[in-house]
Formats: sequence, structure tokens, C-alpha cells
Amino acid sequence: MSLQIPALNEQDSSGSVEVTEAIFGQSFNETLVHQLVVRHLAGARAGTKAQKTRSDVSGGGAKPWRQKGTGRARSGTTRSPVWRTGGVAFAARPRNYEQKLNKKMFRVGVRSILSELLRQNRLVVSNDILPTSPKTKELNARIKDIDAKRVLIVVESVDANLALASRNIPYVEVIEAVNLSPVLLVSADKVIATPGALKQIEERLA
Repeated sequence: MSLQIPALNEQDSSGSVEVTEAIFGQSFNETLVHQLVVRHLAGARAGTKAQKTRSDVSGGGAKPWRQKGTGRARSGTTRSPVWRTGGVAFAARPRNYEQKLNKKMFRVGVRSILSELLRQNRLVVSNDILPTSPKTKELNARIKDIDAKRVLIVVESVDANLALASRNIPYVEVIEAVNLSPVLLVSADKVIATPGALKQIEERLA
């Protein structure tokens, strides 16, 4: 069985593209898609918060004063957490927020997102969307009739013209098919893919 992904508009030279129902005709699995998005966002967290423990603070090798007879409390190092110059008792350490998700679940989740985008008429195909020059004005003219607050353009490879033309348009994201992001797919109001990108997606998710 096959499905048709419509062209961006009637004037688009690429026309509709036939795709397999096994990838673009799946039911929407909200639980899996939520897990996929959470995992993607968690993996993007830096987790770089860090404080120094007593072993990380420099100095403190010598005992500050002798054990007895000074009238002061005994102390073994100036890097103890009770000292102003000491380390932190329960210091925050760098943390890895990545969550495990096997490849099969990832493929099924992305298929579910793409299928829902197609059902909602938010996924279209176009070759004419690619600019011939690195001009933001040219790309803006090609997408001016799209009624969407966020547009995602999926291509086989990002060339210099597309990268330069799109970088100053805040509501347009460009991504290569091999780096397909579930977060960008879910957040986009309209996804525009080239025929070559759709073929790459099918090969990756098969």
C-alpha cells in the first residue's frame, strides 16, 4: 500500500510524491511520542553544574596547628567544609541527563509523528522551496503564502544558499533528513520536505 504526500501548492513542479503506508500510515502513539520528545530534550541538557569538594580545593596539606594545647578546636586541614576557604560538603557534580531509548522505539515514534503530520495536512513536498541564491528575500518569497507560525524544511543536505537564506528567518528551521528531530517535527506547524529527503527518511525508518 502507498500514500500520496501533496505538493506545497499547485504551482510546485515536484508534484505529489508516493510513499509507503508502513511509514506514513501508522496510528498515533501519544505515549511513545511523549517519551521520545522528553528523551530528546533531556539529552540536550548541559548538566554542567559543579562545585568543589574538599578533595578539589587546592592547598590544605599541612595541619593548621598542633592537636592539643592551643585552646582552639582541633583541625586537620584548612580545606574542611567548616572553613570559609574549604570545599562544599555535599557538592553538586556534573550530571548526565540522557535517557535510554532503543532504535526500534525511535523508529516507531518518528513514524507515528510523520503519519499524524500527513493526516493533519501539515506535511508537504516541494523542490521549489530551495533558493538559488543566499538571499533571505528569495526564501521569504517562496514561503510567504504558507499559513504557519513555525516552518520546518527537511532536505537531503543543507547547502550554503539554504543555510544563509534561512538563518535570519526566526520561524524557519532547516534540518537534514538523517538528523531528523522529533522535537522539531512536533513543534512545526508545517513540514516541507524535498523528494530526496523523503526517500532518505523511508530508508532510515524502514
